[in-house]
Parts: sequence; C-alpha cells; structure tokens
Amino acid sequence: MDAGGTEPAGGTGIMEDMAVTMSNEEFEELVSEALDLIPRQFARAMDNVVVLVEAHHPTRSLYGLYHGIALTSRTSNYSWTLPDTITIYRDPILAHASDVEAAREQVATTVIHEVAHHFGIDDDRLDELGWG
Repeated sequence: MDAGGTEPAGGTGIMEDMAVTMSNEEFEELVSEALDLIPRQFARAMDNVVVLVEAHHPTRSLYGLYHGIALTSRTSNYSWTLPDTITIYRDPILAHASDVEAAREQVATTVIHEVAHHFGIDDDRLDELGWG
C-alpha cells in the first residue's frame, strides 16, 4: 500500500545542477535531525518502519515516499511483515533549496509528512494541518 509521497512544488524533473550541494553524510545528518524533531511519544509508537535516503525516485520527482501499512490499518493478522519504508530523496530536495537552511527545513517537513502517513494521516488532513 502506497500512502503517497511528498512532491516538489513546481517542476517535474531532477535538475542537473543542485542549488545546494552537500555530501551524502551531511544530508543523512539532516534526516537524522528531522527524526529527532518527532515528539518522543510518537517516535516510541513507530513500529516496523525504516527510514532510507536515496538520490531520487526512479520514475517520479518526489521529496519523500511512505510505503507500507499505516498503524491505523494494521489488524491482528499483521505479523511477519517486512518493515514499512520512509524514503527521503536527496537530489530533488537539494535541487529546489535556495540554501542549506531551506534544505534543512524541507527535509524536516518531508520527514514529518511521511511519518504522519505511517500513523495513518492522509494528505488532505496534512494539508489542513499545514504539512501538505
């Protein structure tokens, strides 16, 4: 089950030249910082989910993507299941960021958006909450 992804505003492709450049390790640190922003009670409630960083989605221009079965949709039959994945896509975020701080903010927004999908919050509700 795909719960949708976070798409860049405007533009549909990956830009050749990044507006912001940083190493993979530096970008992964931004993702780690964003995960630290999740309130402890929610972080503890996350179950069977892994966060990955990839350069870009193979077919779409996305900032992030949640793939799995949201906590609100799991039943008593949920067992022996591979972890859900939250994938954060480095290249589109860096391509559209004006500076490192803008990249940091977009990573945080994307991580929170995709974690919300893990908790069963859909895009319409995220828009209402200002995280769309």
